[in-house]
Amino acid sequence: MKMVTFGDLPAVCITAPDGAEATIALYGAHLASWKTSDGRERLFMSERSPRDGSAAIRGGVPVIFPQFSTRGTGQRHGVARLSHWRLVDHGSDATTAWAEFALTQHDVPPALAAGWPHAFALTLRFTLRPGAIDMRFTVTNTGDASFDFAAALHTYYAVDDFTRTVLEGLPEATPLHFGPKLDNIYAAPPELALTHDGAKLRLQQQGFTEWVVWNPGAEGAAALNDMADDEWQRFVCIEPARVDKGALAAGATWTGDHSITVTP
Repeated sequence: MKMVTFGDLPAVCITAPDGAEATIALYGAHLASWKTSDGRERLFMSERSPRDGSAAIRGGVPVIFPQFSTRGTGQRHGVARLSHWRLVDHGSDATTAWAEFALTQHDVPPALAAGWPHAFALTLRFTLRPGAIDMRFTVTNTGDASFDFAAALHTYYAVDDFTRTVLEGLPEATPLHFGPKLDNIYAAPPELALTHDGAKLRLQQQGFTEWVVWNPGAEGAAALNDMADDEWQRFVCIEPARVDKGALAAGATWTGDHSITVTP
């Protein structure tokens, strides 16, 4: 593990024994880069994304908590991606490398904390293993009363051509071939397969309740200040999510797992 920077932001880089690397910005515990042992970048990052903490990062894996999008009265997509997390653990062994980050209500900027005044503890652990990355997201209610929350790991996959990318394993019987913009929510089968540019990725999740599949299309990308007009063609978001808020009792913990594996 080594401390690096992502733009102007402090970040952590972990390297697995096989040479794979992951870079995580402390701002948002945001996975900004995942390169497999062949040196190939597997995540998309917008060239116009803020990298100074002035706004959410566009690309990689934003952490959504405690609200998904505008499904509630609080901060859009929540406060976790707009707060500075702490590195609390890291290590490696013969085949893996990992780093774990933590956030509590005390780490949230006061202006954001006022909109969701609950006591909580989040951890997010990233583990590199041969040909794969695992993410374990935990939410603990450290207060005296239950609260409602939503969560997601908003993963941006890098592709050469969005329109030649195929997703298999959704509840529909036929594979999803991408074309115009989309923003769809699907009940969560535990595993999907994403095929693009001669590569195939196995996407797995546990604990979440949906998969969200999103791309803004040409018109949507042109309306975003933090995305170049043509960048919509170079990514697709497929995110494990708990879209609607559910209750978490005082003292209870929820865990959501997300794994991405490169298949032969």
